[in-house]
Amino acid sequence: MHRFLRRVPVAIFVFAVTLTIAPVQDEQDFEPLVSTFSIVAFDPENGDLGVVVQSKFPNVRPIVPWARAGVGAVATQSFASLDYAIKGLALMENGATAAEALQIVAKGDARSEQRQVGIVDARGNAATWTGHDCKSWAGARIGQADGSVALVGDEDGNKDTVISGKNFTAQGNILVSKETVEALARTFQETEGELSDRLVAALVAGGKAGGDQRGEQSAALLVVREGAGYDGMDNYIDISVYDHQTPIAELERLYRLNNLYFTQSKEESMLPVSPEIAREVQEIWKKRGFYDGPIDGQVDEEFQDLLVHFMGWENYDLRIAEVEKVDLSAGQTLKIDREVLDDIRYVFKNGLWKPVVK
Repeated sequence: MHRFLRRVPVAIFVFAVTLTIAPVQDEQDFEPLVSTFSIVAFDPENGDLGVVVQSKFPNVRPIVPWARAGVGAVATQSFASLDYAIKGLALMENGATAAEALQIVAKGDARSEQRQVGIVDARGNAATWTGHDCKSWAGARIGQADGSVALVGDEDGNKDTVISGKNFTAQGNILVSKETVEALARTFQETEGELSDRLVAALVAGGKAGGDQRGEQSAALLVVREGAGYDGMDNYIDISVYDHQTPIAELERLYRLNNLYFTQSKEESMLPVSPEIAREVQEIWKKRGFYDGPIDGQVDEEFQDLLVHFMGWENYDLRIAEVEKVDLSAGQTLKIDREVLDDIRYVFKNGLWKPVVK
């Protein structure tokens, strides 16, 4: 009870901010019409929970996607009501399944027929709701324990009904057609990798399959894992595209940057620093003002120390450990992350740097 009471002021504050920025549809409506497609999912392999979403609405991140590590994830859209996220997460934290939480919140919502919600809990239970007044095409595809997909939509029925499932649910409204949610579900199921990889691939496929009738404007990706984010945050990946002509493509780009700057090196991506690579890096350093020594390709402790310093300067902080731990005096081979090397080359080639001021 004490933990719940401490969270209430935060929830109220977020709701107030959303009301301030949301467009008013008419005198009776104070929620934003978030014409959106999203997928909400749980990874049974490691417990990751996440939401990816694209919308013809600016700054979708603080409205649609919600997640709490070890608890669940929610996408609240159409005439979005934050109660489905705030109350839904609180209910799941106190033991309710995804379907039970969704049913409880919907029962107390006088305008549930205008809502669309996808929700999963940390046990892999999923549920989705599409109200009969959600604007067409509107519906969902929700995973089942046997690997099949349950249907919800204009021609499939099941509107105004909480549909239960397993591990993920994909939903959308004001879509070109049902092909969008079908592509979301199919691509999520077929893609390998971490939950975030699968979510991004699904969103890209959904956009290519038709997406929102009104076009694109914003996008967001939220994945939670306890203690895995920067400085121990649970928000493992938190990316927002506020307003963009091609927000899905921009989300893909930002996701690649996130992986470069906020994930650690993998052994399979480590490349031995050959004399040729060392000379190339020395030339870049020299032109950028980091180095005034010879271009000799010498891979020694001085080179290693400067590489560590340079990686910190360029914010490759989480990739430093694999470079720093090498003991050259013991005959170990210095290696550099292939992704870091590619980015060093890209930044230099495209002039995305300033000379070091000494």
